[in-house]
Amino acid sequence: MTSDYFHFLNLIGVAFFAVAGTLLGYEKKVGGFGIVVVASVTALGGGSLRDLLLNEPVFWVADQAYLYSTYGATIIAIIFIRYLPHVSNYYFLLIDTVGMAIFNIVGIEKSLIEGTGMLIAITMGTTTGIFGGLIRDVICREVPSVMRGEMYASACVAGGLAYGALFYFGAPYIWCILGSLFTTVFLRMGALHWDWQLKFFKKRYRQ
Repeated sequence: MTSDYFHFLNLIGVAFFAVAGTLLGYEKKVGGFGIVVVASVTALGGGSLRDLLLNEPVFWVADQAYLYSTYGATIIAIIFIRYLPHVSNYYFLLIDTVGMAIFNIVGIEKSLIEGTGMLIAITMGTTTGIFGGLIRDVICREVPSVMRGEMYASACVAGGLAYGALFYFGAPYIWCILGSLFTTVFLRMGALHWDWQLKFFKKRYRQ
């Protein structure tokens, strides 16, 4: 049952990130096959890096269902945008956030399956969650969200800590997922809505 949940989460995360990549590509006026490239690197980039770091077969090479999910979600998003071209940026942000939160969980779980400690798993979850979006933003000539002052990677870390705490106290598997998902989405969307920022350094002014 756990493996079924894991596979389902991975497919959903890939689909959400493919849609997010398509929406940003549309906003940046990426044309033709470029949209598919942006969607694909967004959906597959983070998981590919995770598997390489864990010395595991790259997930979409081992199971082509992830490519079906990526391309299917991309095509659906293209059709949706074609008939509803005035898509609010809010939808991109929400879909990107949910995709990031799901990939964060998938990264944690795959690391734990491979026998890593929880600290490494949380780090791997954050890497999985943010790397695809980072590549997407660079390709689209955006300042990557992870490089801005807004909460992005920190929301992933908080979601990972929530997962780790629930796991440590023996919470049911589904509650570990929901706790991490809610924490990541709430912090990320709350930061966008209320301008929450995590600042480590104070700005110095010249006299």
